[in-house]
Amino acid sequence: MKPMKPMEPMKPMEPMKGTEPWWPRELGQPASSGDQNDMRYAFFPDAHRLLVEIDGQSTTYDSGDHRISGVQQTNGTAPRFSSQNGDVALNDLKVVD
Repeated sequence: MKPMKPMEPMKPMEPMKGTEPWWPRELGQPASSGDQNDMRYAFFPDAHRLLVEIDGQSTTYDSGDHRISGVQQTNGTAPRFSSQNGDVALNDLKVVD
């Protein structure tokens, strides 16, 4: 009977790859982002841009002087975003081409 061979050392694990951002890379990292139901958003204060994706369709908004920090969404109504100026309805922000 032959003696057992020593076990080979384990190979180091490769780092996990994160998911690719769904927003344009030139905007950098968002200051806030989140998702709820079939909607997700990302806010970029330096560019004054709020990106909102609803049911797979992405729209860019001019956030003006609002610093978006969260979202409230009620069934059947437009999302409302929290800002330092109080809540702002998505419908009140200007769409950017």
